[in-house]
Amino acid sequence: MANYDIFIVGGKIMYALFVVLNEIDYMEDILSGFVENKISGATILDSQGMGSAIANSSNEDIPLFGKFRMLIGDSHPYSKTIFTVLEDEVMVDKAVEVVRETLADVEDNGAGFMFTVPVGKVYPIN
Repeated sequence: MANYDIFIVGGKIMYALFVVLNEIDYMEDILSGFVENKISGATILDSQGMGSAIANSSNEDIPLFGKFRMLIGDSHPYSKTIFTVLEDEVMVDKAVEVVRETLADVEDNGAGFMFTVPVGKVYPIN
């Protein structure tokens, strides 16, 4: 078994913050806010929610899909998922505040959502 260096910051629990952003026009403002708050690394993925995938599928054989398609429409067909590993809860709070402030004027309740996951270990890949 290989010997890995484990990055643990001061023995504190690190967190991965995931931001599923439906209002993708705000992504650059969020990333700028991260940089201003010393959050230096994030990964951005193109994403699509299950409801959008069903609504945009071409499967006409299942009646439920057609009804669901009419209900959901094209409100947010695609999204961006931003995730970053943060060294402690203080940094999580800063990142969450950046997202909330950036999206404060958005009237749509479906602008996105955020969640955190504790990170046990981080292994560098050389």
